[in-house]
Amino acid sequence: MKDLISAKELTKDDIYSILDTAESLHEINRRDIKKTPALRGKTVVNLFFENSTRTRTSFEIAAKRLSADAVNFAASSSSTQKGETLLDTIKNIEAMQADILVLRHEASGAAKFIAERSGTCVINAGDGINEHPTQALLDIFTIRRVKKELERLTVTIMGDIAHSRVARSNIWAMRTLGMRVKLFGPPTLLPNDPKALACEIAADKREAVQSDVIITLRIQRERQGKLLIPSLREYSRFFGLNSEDLKYAPKDVLLLHPGPVNRGVELSSSLADGANSAILDQVENGVSVRMAVMCALRRQ
Repeated sequence: MKDLISAKELTKDDIYSILDTAESLHEINRRDIKKTPALRGKTVVNLFFENSTRTRTSFEIAAKRLSADAVNFAASSSSTQKGETLLDTIKNIEAMQADILVLRHEASGAAKFIAERSGTCVINAGDGINEHPTQALLDIFTIRRVKKELERLTVTIMGDIAHSRVARSNIWAMRTLGMRVKLFGPPTLLPNDPKALACEIAADKREAVQSDVIITLRIQRERQGKLLIPSLREYSRFFGLNSEDLKYAPKDVLLLHPGPVNRGVELSSSLADGANSAILDQVENGVSVRMAVMCALRRQ
């Protein structure tokens, strides 16, 4: 494929191909010399118009471990501050013969807009409230490494689902793989039409935690036009996850979070750091998955 823009566009075979490649590349990250020549001579440019810790850093590390040259673009010190359009910025970087563009942007649809107008490979690293496909792939990769089989697993996504690009990409990819997805959160933070996503809505927290995997999400205040919950304290009480809640969950339930974690709000520290948590595994696995995605791309 030339680009990775949406998890919705990935077939079952596409997803498993990326997961299998990520598995084969995973051991590179544990070597003393963490290098493979797969993308030697290629240039990867990380264009992040929004703040990021895990995604930007893991893309940079992934590119370098594939022996590519990684360049980080800072929007705050670029000509976009002088009025240059996004497309002009991309065209100028493309003119320097970049091979892969990793784009994060606050506008939903930005990655698709650029991919349709560029011959360079484009990876969507998060566009507005639309999608974040590599996060979904690393989540599923993490689940498979623990649970082995994916089909017929039940996954609950809890929190601010309406504004979460992570949730949307996970739902599309998981449904493609035959996984059952439940949603739980305040009514104001749920999708307007969950049936269109082929998801169930858990009636309460006890029902929500009865799953093989639980993904908790933070409240994305930066994407909300108005206050949609009474208070963080009330949200934590009714929709946050703590040790007491896990009494109703399977003992081997797997806890995930895309980060950053707001401890004591969507997830207690005891769970974030506990035996059921695979949050740091997600971070490690993100490098392997993003290496696999970059290996799968081909320029036009």
